[in-house]
Amino acid sequence: MLDGDCSIPMIKAIFFDALGTLFYLTRTVGHHYALAGTEVGLTLDPDQLDAAFYSAWKKMPHRAAITGPRENDDKGWWRELVDLVLDQAAPSLSEFDRDNLFEVAYEHFAEPGVWELYPEVPGVLQQLQPRFQLAVISNFDGRLRFILEHLGISKFFSHIFISSEMGADKPDPEIFRRALKLVELKPDEVLHVGDDPERDWEAASAAGLSIFRLDRPKNSLRDLLTMLKL
Repeated sequence: MLDGDCSIPMIKAIFFDALGTLFYLTRTVGHHYALAGTEVGLTLDPDQLDAAFYSAWKKMPHRAAITGPRENDDKGWWRELVDLVLDQAAPSLSEFDRDNLFEVAYEHFAEPGVWELYPEVPGVLQQLQPRFQLAVISNFDGRLRFILEHLGISKFFSHIFISSEMGADKPDPEIFRRALKLVELKPDEVLHVGDDPERDWEAASAAGLSIFRLDRPKNSLRDLLTMLKL
């Protein structure tokens, strides 16, 4: 569960993945897209949308790192993804309906009630904060700040590293290297906590960080406290 050359006394900061590590989606992705559709007068099948989303997600290519933030907070990337979803789940939708659905769905996923914290998260962060600098590092965009604020945990983090602003996405280790420069720490001084084998475990390890392999329901963030002897 805890990998890398991790000497606990050396750890000064802990990076956390966001989705799947700190919080989760309350219903399926398809349910939320269908809900957004009802707001613009569309009746869409949640199951079809859900299957189409995961199919489209796999088709979106990894992007090479660039030197600065990406254009328009990655909104164009999300529009491209939603178009792929609708090509499969609702191919007859007009461009007007697609535009309306996308704008409503984009805002919907930043609203309160869409995401829920894993139950142990606030208590674990409260115990860690006095001992370590805490940060989030995520393949997300600026909406993540609203989500963390709504969930009541933004106060625990000194940095929020978002791929759209960093110009690099996990699993490219470059996003971790850039974050290390910003916190002015060496790789062996940082532990990364995440649930994704490729984007979190492999990428952080490649950047030289120690990792805590979160693998619910086999373990939880409470096991991180045990590992750190807290």
